[in-house]
Amino acid sequence: MSGRNAGLTPAPEQLSGRIVTPGDRRYATLRSTYTRRATPAAVLLPRSTADVVAALRYAREQSRPIAVRSGGHGLAGLSSVDDGVVIDLSGLNRIEVLDHAARLVRVQAGARWAEVARALAPHGLAISSGDHGNVGVGGLATGGGVGWLVRSYGLTIDHVRAVEVVLADGTVVRADARREPELFWAARGAGAGVGIVVAFEIEAVDLRQVGVAQIAVEVRPDGSTVRQWAEVLRHSPRELSTAAMLMPYGPVTVMSITAVVAAESLRRVRPLVAPLREIGTLLDDRIDLVPYPTLVPTSHLHANVGQQPNLTTNGLFTGMGDEQARAVTRAAGQALIQLRSVGGAVNDVAPTETAYPHRHQDTLVIASVFPPQGSTALDAAWSGLARHADGAYVNFESRPRPAAFDRVYPGETGRRVTRAWHRYDPEGVFRPAYGARV
Repeated sequence: MSGRNAGLTPAPEQLSGRIVTPGDRRYATLRSTYTRRATPAAVLLPRSTADVVAALRYAREQSRPIAVRSGGHGLAGLSSVDDGVVIDLSGLNRIEVLDHAARLVRVQAGARWAEVARALAPHGLAISSGDHGNVGVGGLATGGGVGWLVRSYGLTIDHVRAVEVVLADGTVVRADARREPELFWAARGAGAGVGIVVAFEIEAVDLRQVGVAQIAVEVRPDGSTVRQWAEVLRHSPRELSTAAMLMPYGPVTVMSITAVVAAESLRRVRPLVAPLREIGTLLDDRIDLVPYPTLVPTSHLHANVGQQPNLTTNGLFTGMGDEQARAVTRAAGQALIQLRSVGGAVNDVAPTETAYPHRHQDTLVIASVFPPQGSTALDAAWSGLARHADGAYVNFESRPRPAAFDRVYPGETGRRVTRAWHRYDPEGVFRPAYGARV
């Protein structure tokens, strides 16, 4: 054993060949996350739930920090850890349709959403699941899931019907609405602190094709473009969901909008996206009817080597009046601003039903800065938006500090999350890495 690996105990036979240390040729593509380069002492590669139990036992024996990774896209970079042990779930990637009539699908946590979309397409099924095919199932499906169909489908967690969890003591538990209901509650929105969720049973929707419009408009400095974007969504059927980015383009700011319509006819798509073409000077637009997997394609699949360092924060807005819209527009001059429509089916779920309590807001506003900018620049960009925010979403937060925990899990939700984390992980095996208030 090299000096870099000193202190690691011998690998159990069950994990033979699946403990990657710095001298291993595989280490370069396993050490880091999408946003951060890291130097773990070891990366463990389990292939089954039993392997995860063995990996967790081995990791705990090392008396080092532990990180759990499904896809590695978490913006906080917490799915790797310097001088610690990473439990990488990429080998747990099976996808199976359990009951086609009930549209019930079992997905293991290490699968990527591009793989899920590809596997379900021949069955005419889809799961709304974020916006990038390389994102892992586990991180998204324990935090929320603001996907391309969010207003018609809701969050990914809203359709999780059961979870399989490896607790910190190695116990394997199947939790659903009747068995271990508190674990099931916490796993949907605050799953990072209860254990390692290794598989999900998720109710999909019948869907083969979607309408997709790519629209670019010039943003008016007075904020009216942003306000009108929100107005269009407020008055539109739930079939329409959008994601928009505000970016500088020479002397002006451009809003680049991806609008997705959960409909399989362009005759239905065109009238729903048409109002978005009128919210500012139209620079470009295109409308297509595409298979759902086109939105999260397998071309997204890649190794994560810290290639996109950034700092990100976010807030959920209720309404988008003139003042809020002006604040969003001004912030676009200081950071990359993204807008995601929520509301619709998201708000059909009671705030107490899951550990994601934000069930009355209609817009998710996200701000990101990139090196050499850092926390000071992000705070400056966000300062004009903070007072308008009414909650936050865990999966778009780079700095999971106590103040962020309080925005993500406000009030009684936060107290209930804390109780659940202490109940299912009393020794805090996972909580220190998560960095939240406990």
